[in-house]
Amino acid sequence: MAAPQTTTAHRLAPLFERRVYRDIGELVLVGLAFLLYFVVRANVIDRPDLAIENAVRIVDAEKTLGIYSELAWQKAILDSRLLVRFFNFVYFWLDFPLILALGLLMYWKRRRYYTFTRDAILFSGACALVVYALFPVAPPRLLPDSGIIDTLQAYNNASYQAQSTEFFVNPYAAMPSLHVGWAFLVAIGVVLAFGRGEGQGARAKGQVLYGLIILVAVLHPIAQWASTVFTGNHFFLDGVGGLVAAALGLAFAVFMQQRGYPALSRLLTPGAAGQNRNRG
Repeated sequence: MAAPQTTTAHRLAPLFERRVYRDIGELVLVGLAFLLYFVVRANVIDRPDLAIENAVRIVDAEKTLGIYSELAWQKAILDSRLLVRFFNFVYFWLDFPLILALGLLMYWKRRRYYTFTRDAILFSGACALVVYALFPVAPPRLLPDSGIIDTLQAYNNASYQAQSTEFFVNPYAAMPSLHVGWAFLVAIGVVLAFGRGEGQGARAKGQVLYGLIILVAVLHPIAQWASTVFTGNHFFLDGVGGLVAAALGLAFAVFMQQRGYPALSRLLTPGAAGQNRNRG
């Protein structure tokens, strides 16, 4: 009888069964994916005139819907230095850093839900890149005569367009707002991971901690959506676009859980299908 042929899949499978290799592989995958996202987003065709035109289209659409009130929202907090700094903090520091922290928690404690959330985030990011390239939109703070200011620059001397980060930034990528979309995806992932009896049998202290984490995750999308408007970085409809991107990401994540990963598992363990047929 001929010796079974050793395939690349056979050689790779044992590596992924060892946690250290899984961790390294996950770090490389996510790191490269986000690096690619930021580099591509920042370097799509720079068309400021078209971005301004598209921003005006967003304004016209909001006026038709009766929801164009970004200037009024921002003016409502400008007299309170505390509120301005709070929403600046939410927009600048509670976006990617908080997503990273909650993602790491799910990775170590609830791996299945981490994978689900990661897939949704990465796919929604890919969808957003297509929109940034085809439909660039200037943020309200860059729309001439809008009266809306950049509160990050004006009150905290902080800006995504700083010289040290300008290679990774595209100021004309307001639609969709992944500040909103990703916040909702992480909230869904955290609730699924820690809010469905996953902690049964844990100490009361642990249950309280998970409850606080869920509370933060649920409130985060609301605070983040508000911050996108208060800081002058997004229109209300940009947040709606973020939710659409998030919905596409969720659909992809569900597909991967139900179809994609089982197929990948069969590919990495070629003998499994034959064994299952023999058992039948």
